[in-house]
Amino acid sequence: MLAQTQRLTLVEQVAYQIQGKIENSEWQVGMRIPPEPELMEQLQVSRNTLREAIRALTYAGLLKTRQGDGTYVCSSSVLGSVIKKVIQHTDKLESLEVRYALEREAAVLAALRRGEEDLEAIRTCLDQCRQAASQHDLKAYAHWDVEFHKMVIAASHNQLMANLYNHISEALQNMVLETKDFKNATFYLDSHDLLYQAIANQDCHQAEMAVRLYIEKAHAKLC
Repeated sequence: MLAQTQRLTLVEQVAYQIQGKIENSEWQVGMRIPPEPELMEQLQVSRNTLREAIRALTYAGLLKTRQGDGTYVCSSSVLGSVIKKVIQHTDKLESLEVRYALEREAAVLAALRRGEEDLEAIRTCLDQCRQAASQHDLKAYAHWDVEFHKMVIAASHNQLMANLYNHISEALQNMVLETKDFKNATFYLDSHDLLYQAIANQDCHQAEMAVRLYIEKAHAKLC
């Protein structure tokens, strides 16, 4: 016998509406959501109902409330929030092994499937990395390094792989900040350039080797 379906409570309905705005990128990560009076008017709900919904989404990791400042979006999806929490409590070497698995396969697929727009996007990120390194801007360097890998993943034209990688990208950026310094910047930039050239030349073997080079370097730094 099938179990009787349960109707959503008003709090759940409000939470789903807010979650939809986040997952549809109407409210993006880092954005402060509208104040309570405005949301209450838009949703036609009481303050208590709205607060319960926001509390539920905060617990799920989508929102974060800053006392006296407001409530901010801190993840683009529930899945992203869960993955971020898992990575934060995972050994760094294990996280690096997951990176290697994803980035190696993506590099091979990108070499097979890349288009001219993919190459342009990858090249732009690599150029930005070099510029940040020349200016000794570690935060910008970490940002563009992660963007570089995201563009390689995108060039694989595997949407599921891209979605998974995008969800872990914030945690990866923190890892980049921890594992990289400008002493080894030339090595990483050269290995990334090697990866770009391999993808441009559609050389799957060379693409895989380029990923192994920079992952092994990062592994040595963590050990």
